[in-house]
Amino acid sequence: MKINCIVIDDEPLARKGLKEYIDDIEFLNWTGDFESPIQATKLMGTSAVQLIFLDIQMPKITGIDFMKTLAHPPPVIFTTAFPQFALDGFDLNAIDYLVKPISFERFLTAAHKAKEYHELRTNNEMNTNDPAHLFVKVDGRLIKINLEDIVFVEALQNYVAIHTSTSKKIISYITLQTMMEFLPSNQFIKTHKSFIVAINKVESIDGSILQVGSYQVPVSRSLKEEVLNKLLGKDFLKR
Repeated sequence: MKINCIVIDDEPLARKGLKEYIDDIEFLNWTGDFESPIQATKLMGTSAVQLIFLDIQMPKITGIDFMKTLAHPPPVIFTTAFPQFALDGFDLNAIDYLVKPISFERFLTAAHKAKEYHELRTNNEMNTNDPAHLFVKVDGRLIKINLEDIVFVEALQNYVAIHTSTSKKIISYITLQTMMEFLPSNQFIKTHKSFIVAINKVESIDGSILQVGSYQVPVSRSLKEEVLNKLLGKDFLKR
């Protein structure tokens, strides 16, 4: 199954180069390129866009600001000459971040990340009739994980470590935000840019630290109010 891609970049040579790279990769399918995000708006949410290669610095609206306007943004790989924007890109669940000039080797690495994400998403969408588990890819195989076994998930650069109640740690080549997309929001909560925790596995709260089994998981300042509200709800007894 091929992944339908579009390219959005205000530089004609950049669009041409990316199209050539896409054409050279068997599992990618080029469906169009645009010099501004506004031109591509009408395609958002259609089957023609399963992946965007998106420049950041463009006239009128940046690639990052464009993604923020979309209620359900498709997967994106940012392409830019400005590496300082990488953190903002990953906060938007970017699959990868390519710094120009982009070598084919680096492009291929990003494409494989997109392929793994696409396969994971497809398998978990097929799994909607049985929400008690999900699949993650580990060493080329799809592994079934029961949701009740997940204690917390930890980001490790381009990987995540899924800590389970069976003492098994599963390493998968996906992003933390991708995991968050497939975990039920009534059972799991993101506590930090690097952690997702199973709500029913939290044993105690000490300031900005959650005791989860034998682990201590941090809560970031920006997420603390949301985390406490979700964990405590109406069960918080005040003195």
